[in-house]
Amino acid sequence: MDSGIYAVYTGLLARTQALDTASNNLANASTSGFRAQRDYFSSLLSSGLDTSDEGSQVGNSVNSYGILGGTTVDMGQGALVPTANPLDLGILGTGFFAITTAQGVRYTRDGQFSRSAAGQLQTATGEPVLDDQGKPITLPTGKIEISSDGIIAVNGAIAGKVGLYSFPAGSQLKAEGINRFLPPTKPDGTTVKPTLGGGVVHQGELEGSNQDSVHGTMNLILIQRQAEMMQKALSLFHNDFDKTATEELSRV
Repeated sequence: MDSGIYAVYTGLLARTQALDTASNNLANASTSGFRAQRDYFSSLLSSGLDTSDEGSQVGNSVNSYGILGGTTVDMGQGALVPTANPLDLGILGTGFFAITTAQGVRYTRDGQFSRSAAGQLQTATGEPVLDDQGKPITLPTGKIEISSDGIIAVNGAIAGKVGLYSFPAGSQLKAEGINRFLPPTKPDGTTVKPTLGGGVVHQGELEGSNQDSVHGTMNLILIQRQAEMMQKALSLFHNDFDKTATEELSRV
């Protein structure tokens, strides 16, 4: 009995945490450069839950310790959406833009850029965008053209190059806020250094979120149903426990 209650309780706790992740993913389905986060559970839940029969759902809940193993960032490509804004940049590939924030250099796929009053290329929140040397980019006034490899020309004259930075395949960047990332760390705690390249720049386009609203909604509903099922299982255990306790007391 105690083992069964613990199994259902931990499963319910894991689904509650997963609901937070799924809700955040769905809320950012229209956020430029957003990377969805994916929860993974302990191997005991690798077979999943059978949603076709309520009885089997309860049985799986009781016998599966639904511990949340962790959360990973889905680095899948988002769709490129034309905007006609010459300073909107989308990346096709694995690279990231580098920006300077109050906390230091961060990496992003959100290419919604503009020119500041001082002439610097900046993010929508005013953070300088870095070139391939890790320095801010200053743009003179004029017609801006940006090539597929990030070279910036203003009125036909080269004015700089947008830096594209990539990390080794399989690296897990740490999400910071909505669409900012910290570089991955090695087992010894040191930071993985990015390399230049890793994609093609598309001027006048923005990369959308890699979480579409349809699948996000379906996933949210599935997790909600799993949580509801586990709540029912927990109630069954409590009712059974109360009944057993009453019967035992009547024999005293």
